[in-house]
This record gives sequence, C-alpha cells and structure tokens, in this order.
Amino acid sequence: MSRTSLLLVIALLLSPSANAKDKKNKPILSADVLRAQTVLVMISPDAGERLDDPAGNRRAQEDVERSLTKWGRFRIVNEVSAADLIFTVRKGNGRIVNPTIANSPIDNRPVILQPGADSDRIGAQHGQLPGMNQPGVPQDSEPRAQTEIGSSEDTIEVYRGDVDMPLDRSPVWRYSAKDALRPPSVSAVEQFHNAVDQSEKAIAAQDAQKKKP
Repeated sequence: MSRTSLLLVIALLLSPSANAKDKKNKPILSADVLRAQTVLVMISPDAGERLDDPAGNRRAQEDVERSLTKWGRFRIVNEVSAADLIFTVRKGNGRIVNPTIANSPIDNRPVILQPGADSDRIGAQHGQLPGMNQPGVPQDSEPRAQTEIGSSEDTIEVYRGDVDMPLDRSPVWRYSAKDALRPPSVSAVEQFHNAVDQSEKAIAAQDAQKKKP
C-alpha cells in the first residue's frame, strides 16, 4: 500500500471519531436560551382533551410548573409578554388517533396561588393567550368534538417567548417519550435540565479554547 493510500485510510478511520467529538461538544441550546429567566407553561394550542382523561393536559401543565419551580432556575409567569421561554405540553396515551374535545372549558382556569412559587398562579390558560393570535384573525373558542392525530407519547416543546408569534416558529427544544410528563420525576423537565447543563459546559469549553494562546 502506498503512503498516500495509507494516509487516506487513516483519515477515513479518524473522521467519525472527530465528528462525534465535535457533535458532543456542540451546545444543544443557544446562549440566548440559556440566559432566559422567565417561563410560561401552557397546554399546546393544538391539543384537545381526551374523552377518557379530560384533565390530563391540565395536570401535565401543573406538574411541569411544579417541576420547574423545584428546579429554581426560572420564574413562572402567566403572560406571553413577560416570558423569555414558552413551554407547551401535550399528554399522550399510547394511541396516535384519539377522539378529543377542542377548546375544552376544563383548561380555562382562574389564576390561583401556587405555594412556594414566585408567581401567584398555578398553570396557564389553555389555547391562544393574549399576544399569541394574529391581529384581525377570529379565534375559535367554542368547544367541539374532533379526531386528533398526533404523537402517542407525552410531548414538551420549548419556544422563544420574546418574538412575534412565538408558536409559529420552530421550537428551540423538543422532547417526546412515554410518561415524560408523569410526576413525580417529570422526566421531560429533567431532560431539559440536562440539555441546559450540557450546553453551558460546551459553551464554557469553547470560550476556554478561544482564550488559549
């Protein structure tokens, strides 16, 4: 084997390892997301209430809020204008197709006190909150039966809150898994916690690399 061919083989063998290392050291979340201090948690506007568990999404919303409050990194708010990040939740039940009720009044809850939190509330109103819907576009708020097609697993999505029409943009982070919104662990929040930690370490490593002579 010639020297050139040998070097080519070595380069090909080393490339996957290098790419894997670069991917591992790349931040999952951007710096502006890591600077977020306030979050709004809401039920996904596209999620209807399942007939076999009409309060499932609302409970998931409250469980996510409690888990975020326990974490202590963010302050929970109930206005889009005050949120740096918006978390949307949707409960799954193992089935892709489900009969549901859209615009269920179960989710239009009054603001109440959440003990131990920095915000006088527990959960956020379901559907399009003020500042979410397009000006001049009528909002359908009447309860109605529908057939919902979506993920069979629990899903959480995180959006930037300091932009116009935040939910029309791509989420900055998404996680879907069986029982991901189930207390007491609420693994979806744990996974986001891990993503934050990994991203901060990766950015710190990049900064340290740049400072090297």
